[in-house]
Amino acid sequence: QVQLVESGGGLVQAGGSLRLSCAASGSIFSINAMGWYRQAPGKQRESVAVITSGGSTNYADSVKGRFTISRDNAKNTVYLQMNSLKPEDTAVYYCNARRVPASYWGQGTQVTVSS
Repeated sequence: QVQLVESGGGLVQAGGSLRLSCAASGSIFSINAMGWYRQAPGKQRESVAVITSGGSTNYADSVKGRFTISRDNAKNTVYLQMNSLKPEDTAVYYCNARRVPASYWGQGTQVTVSS
């Protein structure tokens, strides 16, 4: 099992920044990738950013150039730096860890961007 704990959400004005953190614990060996997903009210959960064990990253088109995913292996933590936030970024953000075929989720953290 892998446990994931997110932090860093909150309320911010449009144009502002937030940094989300996801601390992993448990059986974290051989994790293939970690990522951030989000789910807005009435919408499906969508991928925001993913970083593989090899360091490759992938972003949703809607956040490219504004969000950056990174990791600190020594702390078993993944970060999502979110800049130039827009009201449409408002959602619950979830951390995910994949160790094929298993997938693990954090409890989510709310990000609200006011206009």
